[in-house]
Amino acid sequence: MNQTRTFLILAWLMVATLLWMEWSKEKAAPPVATAPTAAATGAASTPNGGIPAAPVAPQAGVPDAPALPSAPGAVAETATPATSAGAVRVETDVLRLLVDGGSVRRAELLQYPQTRDESSPPVILFDDDPGRFYAAQTGWVSATNPAPNHIEGFVPEAPGTEYRLGDGSDTLVVPFLWRGADGVTIRRTFTFQRGQYTVAVRDDIVNNGSAAWQGVAYRQLMRGSPNIKRGMTNPESFSLTGATWFGANNGYSRRWFTDFEDGKVQQSDTNAWIAFVQHHFFTAWLPDVPQAEVEVVLDTDRSSGAPRYFIRDMGKAPIVVAPGQQASASARLWIGPKLVEQIQAQQVRGLDRVVDYSRFTIMAWLGEGLFRVLALLYGVFGNWGWAIVGLVLLVKLLMYPLSVAQYKSMARMRKFQPRIAQLKERYGDDKQKFQVAMMELYKKEKINPVGGCLPILLQMPIFFALYWVLLESVELRHAPWILWIQDLTARDPLFILPVINAAVMWATQKLSPMVGMDPMQQRIMQMMPLVFGVMMVFFPAGLVLYWVVNGGLGLLQQWWMIRKYSEAPVKA
Repeated sequence: MNQTRTFLILAWLMVATLLWMEWSKEKAAPPVATAPTAAATGAASTPNGGIPAAPVAPQAGVPDAPALPSAPGAVAETATPATSAGAVRVETDVLRLLVDGGSVRRAELLQYPQTRDESSPPVILFDDDPGRFYAAQTGWVSATNPAPNHIEGFVPEAPGTEYRLGDGSDTLVVPFLWRGADGVTIRRTFTFQRGQYTVAVRDDIVNNGSAAWQGVAYRQLMRGSPNIKRGMTNPESFSLTGATWFGANNGYSRRWFTDFEDGKVQQSDTNAWIAFVQHHFFTAWLPDVPQAEVEVVLDTDRSSGAPRYFIRDMGKAPIVVAPGQQASASARLWIGPKLVEQIQAQQVRGLDRVVDYSRFTIMAWLGEGLFRVLALLYGVFGNWGWAIVGLVLLVKLLMYPLSVAQYKSMARMRKFQPRIAQLKERYGDDKQKFQVAMMELYKKEKINPVGGCLPILLQMPIFFALYWVLLESVELRHAPWILWIQDLTARDPLFILPVINAAVMWATQKLSPMVGMDPMQQRIMQMMPLVFGVMMVFFPAGLVLYWVVNGGLGLLQQWWMIRKYSEAPVKA
């Protein structure tokens, strides 16, 4: 087998892999579901909109698994953020939220518009609209005492419905209060920091009663079926949209929303975090301090008609507060983009996996390393497009010794093309004898026909890793390069880069000897520039830029090496 045939096999494998990835995402496309109105379900409306009732608390000293949620009813269609009882508006420099004490019901990311248009509204994560329901919820349950859940109990501690982070302040505290009939109070504070997407949620329990109080804290994320546009031109099709969770005992797990039908997940773990992820953004409940054992539950709630997916963590043992004593429980809620530096700053084990470079661990590591190199180059150039060009130069420098060996081998193969053509003519249709004679010639002249494939094999993982980095890295979202390329994560709007790529492949092919190939194989190889040109139309512009620069430099390098090492053809 010669190196051209090997390249042909690799090329078709890459095409097949990419087509399989697209087919699998199309197959997994979730159905678009519309939440029914209260009238349709015949259930009473609730101000929190179809939120399931609080889970059942375990008995003191006898930890039990929490029960499945049961929704009290569908969303009231007339409820709006401005008229929701007990809800306050909160605005920082990066977030605009609607919080009611038990739930974060709406979240807008002020630094991230939905499109590149100047008038584009910000990205919305949590949403109290019935058709796009998505919320973070937390509360308490108790088998023996009254306790506030995420639906009712907490009220604003101070008068007023709006909180705003002032220009001269870096911290904003939003307090809520629950008063129990037995002298127990729980003060819940949401603390926001300037420039941060984490919200510290702390509950301080004070028991001024005459009997002990006990309760278990739970935290959960819940959302309806996401409406995602599918297709090869939409990067959302390829990014994980679903749940991820991690614990010290069970490690990292993930599940697409479309796979929630596979059944309920219920497992015990420690130091667990839970998250819902989507393209470029995610929400998560993070442990604030090392946790004791918790129960992680993943399931689908259909009590309101339309499916709603939820993931919950809940303590296995209750917190007991004696009379005259106090206790606290805290966690962090992430609401925002997949910013690598801020995620690492949380110092939560396994949280970096929400940046889902690949389902395969090795490729995920490669993608993470590749992003770090790109980030360093971005610090030098100040432009992600030029950072990609710099990455190509680094890869070329690292592979230069292998490339020299490749082009020397190709030059020697060109030298012996007349001899090989004579062998082919001599043996005619007897392909086996022709292959034996050709391999004897390679052995005699010390030609390695597959030696030039190693650089191609080494670059394939880089190509696929960069593909996922461009899809997943929010740092590159809407990032421009030059002129007509104003978004490296979207396809080339004018198809200029795919056309250049096809031209570069065609020119490279003309310099590459098609030794030992029959006419059918040669015709297939001649079609490859067109095949790849069409395929690159659907790829992110940044990925095509990488391939064009890599191919262009390879073409120049190959042309120079052929001039330097080529010899007169050896005739029979």
